[in-house]
Amino acid sequence: MPEMRFRIRWPDGTAETCYSPSLVVKDFFSPGESYPLVEFVERSRRALDIAAERVKLKYGFGCSRATAQLARIETGAAAFENIPGARVIVDAFED
Repeated sequence: MPEMRFRIRWPDGTAETCYSPSLVVKDFFSPGESYPLVEFVERSRRALDIAAERVKLKYGFGCSRATAQLARIETGAAAFENIPGARVIVDAFED
């Protein structure tokens, strides 16, 4: 299964590399685009849930790394939830 990474920038400019066990993330984000914080978290949740399900269908078990990545995104986003207009930028995909 082709895994990938996607680089993001949080509202404070901090860069982070995120993991997905599937290329499905490309269906939810575009490099260079910024997303409102809540939308970014929701898109991440949908993409990583689909990715984990694909792993489960192929191997018979979910992907704990996808689950951990989603938890990391949710934790990271919580630090900015009280900032009006907070946005997350998707810088690039790394296949």
